[in-house]
Amino acid sequence: MTFWRILIGGLAVALALWILIGEQLAGASADATINARLVTVRSPIAGAVSAVERPLGSPVTTGEVIAGVDDIHVDGTRLDDLRMEAGFAEAEIARLTRTRDETEAIIDTLDERSATYRAARISDIEARLAFARERLDILESGELPDAFDVRPPRDAGVPGDDAAQAPGLRDLWVNAVKEQIAVLQIALDTARGGVFLGDGYNDAPNAEQRATELKSQLSAVSADLDEARSRLEIVSDRLDGEQLRVSRAAGAELKSPVNGIYWETLAADGEALQRGDPVARLLDCDSILVTLSVTESVYHTLAAGDGAVFRPRNSDRNFDATVVRLGGAGAETFYRNLAVAPSARHLERYDVAILVPELNADPELGCSVGRTGRVFFERRPLDWLRRLMG
Repeated sequence: MTFWRILIGGLAVALALWILIGEQLAGASADATINARLVTVRSPIAGAVSAVERPLGSPVTTGEVIAGVDDIHVDGTRLDDLRMEAGFAEAEIARLTRTRDETEAIIDTLDERSATYRAARISDIEARLAFARERLDILESGELPDAFDVRPPRDAGVPGDDAAQAPGLRDLWVNAVKEQIAVLQIALDTARGGVFLGDGYNDAPNAEQRATELKSQLSAVSADLDEARSRLEIVSDRLDGEQLRVSRAAGAELKSPVNGIYWETLAADGEALQRGDPVARLLDCDSILVTLSVTESVYHTLAAGDGAVFRPRNSDRNFDATVVRLGGAGAETFYRNLAVAPSARHLERYDVAILVPELNADPELGCSVGRTGRVFFERRPLDWLRRLMG
């Protein structure tokens, strides 16, 4: 009986020693800190900053205005020049439009006069042609009144006042009238086609010639009007762009690019800034990670993608994690854009960073930057009990 008691006691002591040694010798970090990326909001223009009243540590959301910058001395010379060019282009369009409209009105009037002249001229030729044909019918019938003067027209080619007594005078008269009919028929046909004979060297009335000249000028005016409109369109596009540039240069709202915490004020209200000067620094709560340091022996057993367990201090919860960065020794430069800088002790060891996806969803620890804990990389004897209790 005593033997069994001694045996059981020895096994209990051995188990306790195994648990203690296993817990202590398991790969673990010396320290682990919840960390996050810092985002610096900079002024896009030069001007005076007007900061929104906001306490440090207050939450911010993406797109929320955190400050404003105004420049009352923005250069608008180019904008004024473009407005003047646009005004000149609009005046030119108005002038050319009036010229076109007036020219079209004059052309319409001349076209009406030409149509009136054409109709009257055709009627005149038709009347003369009808009377000529009537005279020809009388001559060819041989029934002439006694008092009828059978002398041919002056252009018939018969000389002297006694031509009426010449033999064959009637035939000559008939020939002259036929010639007149032929000439009038040609004049009528051409007049119906828009060409008028018998007006010297002009083949059209003066109104029609003037209308033709104005139509040529109207084509040039229309081309100039199209060019002026194109110029105005180009100037208007440039004017819109310059107006947008001046508006942006005159004032700008600085909005939060992340969901997080207002971390630090870098410019006082009313301070004069240059373009690119920092205004505020924000903590990006969507970039939470855990930074830690380990011994050299543990560091060389790790690889990116390895699993780990993060346990916050004063908490009984364990969070599954994944190794994402092995920074090695002297990893101070990795922390330039992170909220929590490494301690001197941290830099003496080997830097590691892990992602803890479940940490972001935890209402208590989601963005608790600066809170510490420990990270374990190997299975420990009491992990089953921790999982059971967690």
